[in-house]
Amino acid sequence: MKTLIQWSLAPALLIAAGAHAETAPDPRVAEAKTLIQQFASTLQGELKQAIEAGGPVRAIEVCEERAPVIADELSAQSGWSVGRTSLGVRNAAHNTPDAWERDVLDQFEEQRAAGEPVAGLAHAEVVEDEDGRRFRFMKAIPTAEVCLACHGDHLTPEVAAALDERYPEDNARGYRAGDIRGAFTLAKPL
Repeated sequence: MKTLIQWSLAPALLIAAGAHAETAPDPRVAEAKTLIQQFASTLQGELKQAIEAGGPVRAIEVCEERAPVIADELSAQSGWSVGRTSLGVRNAAHNTPDAWERDVLDQFEEQRAAGEPVAGLAHAEVVEDEDGRRFRFMKAIPTAEVCLACHGDHLTPEVAAALDERYPEDNARGYRAGDIRGAFTLAKPL
């Protein structure tokens, strides 16, 4: 993969690299963040309703069925490719990271280990690869307490059974609050 332009969105790194305050923010970053907010708020709202109606087992069903649909709808409406990925995927068919995403996730893990807050980890880059020239953006997803019912290391027997049934190759367990659960990943052709 040939990198055309690469920059970190962490202001301290931009200053350390010699960037100046006059550097205008990239409007594609704002657009990507808006799409992430739409994705997250829609999915969180549906998960909250599912948990209230039937607990974490019902939330597993909603996440499996609705998350890909929400991503596809946002992609169709916006012209972006919108999704989620992780180093520990639950649904390999929909969420396995490509090489670029894996590199960014590894960078996020290094930044978290160095003490950077997970909620602020983001990366934008223009890349040229087999899919052409694209603007790519990723934003880390912090593991919140509510996530631990399905992604933690102490699952109820009912949750573990539901996950085993739906995701026999599940690698998305054992997280703790504050870990990087994964990342939103977006791409837009240039």
